[in-house]
Amino acid sequence: MQHLEERKWFKSYPADMKKELNIPVVSVYSLLEDTSKQYPGRIAVIQDNEKITYKEMKEKADRLAGGWIELGLTKGDRIGLMVSNDLGYIISYYAAMKLGLVIVQINPRYTVRELLQIANDAEMVSIVAEENTVEKVRQLDGVYPFRNIFVIGSPDEASISLMSLIKQSQKLEEKKPVNPREDVAVIQYTGGTSGIIKGAMLTHYNLVANVVQSYAMYGKDMEFGKEIVLTATPLYHVYAMTSGMNLGIYIGATNLLIKKFEVDDVLEKIRDYQPTFFPGVPRMYNAFINHERVWEYGLDCLKFCSSGSAPLPVEVIRKFEEITGAVIGEGFGLSEASPSTHRNPSKGIRKVGSIGIPMPETDSKVVDEKDSELPENSVGELVIKGPQIMKGYWNNEEETKKSLKGGWLYTGDLAIQDGDGYFFIVGRKKEMIINGGFNVYPQEVENVLYEHPDIEECAVAGIPDQEKGEVVKAYIVPIKGVSIDLEELKGFCYRSLTPYKVPKRFEVINELPRNNVGKVLKRKLVDERQKREKGCK
Repeated sequence: MQHLEERKWFKSYPADMKKELNIPVVSVYSLLEDTSKQYPGRIAVIQDNEKITYKEMKEKADRLAGGWIELGLTKGDRIGLMVSNDLGYIISYYAAMKLGLVIVQINPRYTVRELLQIANDAEMVSIVAEENTVEKVRQLDGVYPFRNIFVIGSPDEASISLMSLIKQSQKLEEKKPVNPREDVAVIQYTGGTSGIIKGAMLTHYNLVANVVQSYAMYGKDMEFGKEIVLTATPLYHVYAMTSGMNLGIYIGATNLLIKKFEVDDVLEKIRDYQPTFFPGVPRMYNAFINHERVWEYGLDCLKFCSSGSAPLPVEVIRKFEEITGAVIGEGFGLSEASPSTHRNPSKGIRKVGSIGIPMPETDSKVVDEKDSELPENSVGELVIKGPQIMKGYWNNEEETKKSLKGGWLYTGDLAIQDGDGYFFIVGRKKEMIINGGFNVYPQEVENVLYEHPDIEECAVAGIPDQEKGEVVKAYIVPIKGVSIDLEELKGFCYRSLTPYKVPKRFEVINELPRNNVGKVLKRKLVDERQKREKGCK
């Protein structure tokens, strides 16, 4: 990408970022392999006051890989990880990388219905679950029987204890050969306005590239073998997988692993372990600044933080940085890009409210409907090209062709680029809702609502929320003569949807606004609400 030197943002890179980035063409497993050689005695993970070194963690991953081979797992098999933040997640992830398996990321809070949808699409062979979620997996026995179910915790009679398997298995000495540029390491599910799930295929090279790019963006703020990463965002989320786990392992950091974000507990762990780097999401930053005794926990240990998954209000940034003295590097990413594409650099020009500039070796532009690049300060679709961009969507050539054109990823996000080459997101072409960092696709929620016998029509949209970024709101048109019980309706939704997808607000209306061809005007619904709140007519 020689022409990148001509891009407006290139001058904003620190000097060491202006050199060509050396991205190794290796498997993801090499991150753990290399670090365990260089820092064998360094604490790799702290979880609930238990500690494990890099040498010990690699040995467990190697033993698990050996055990999985004995059970017949082979390169290319899809294995689900339906696990919250746990050492077992990291061990399973790297064991899979050593074998050339394909990790399928699954939110443990998914319903049976959602799990079945992903299992069918990815054609998963095996799955790793937690003790408290294995019952969901069991409910698929008659519909989608997994060859193996591995459980972190106490298994049932038909499952295999992950830790017992590690203890009794022989180490796999040599990693299976992979083609880093072609072989898929992770399938990260996302969606679109249609509500149809799509599995972004992230290769080994994609993931390693994004780790190296991220390190380059933070520059000398990160020291090899000395950092402690506060990993509180869920690892099954692509942002934490890369910016927490994989980047942490790459630099020989200690991962302070938080299973569930509860602000009092996390603050106590910050006080006890003094993490230096925090890849967080807006709701976490918001929880910190609103804690009445936050000043007592020594958050000034943090050197640098990043924010992802949803826009971060400027006021939250200001308050957090005042408390900690750290800098929050705002950025942008998406599942299809492993995920990071833009960030404000740790040194040099920083523009609060901007997503920053493209990562090293990444090109970006704003285009119109005819794919022509627009001049500065013009609103258009943000498109991106770089080594972190996905291979395509799993078994979905049609959607791949829509999103990848000539090597460019079409994000569906509306942006502008200013005169310095900094990018600003101004909206989304897609109707996707980002609730606390998690994507919610309106049609999926609408499909569930339409199953309710008292609903004639409905529309789902995102409305602004200070803590979550957006929350889901449902506009309901009941069948004539029927009175909707909204609490019962909410319970109905909880039976089919993960909690963050369930509408937090409902409004019963007489009819849905439509244009002259019958399309529902969701923006009008949201605008009308905002007018009412402001007292406008």
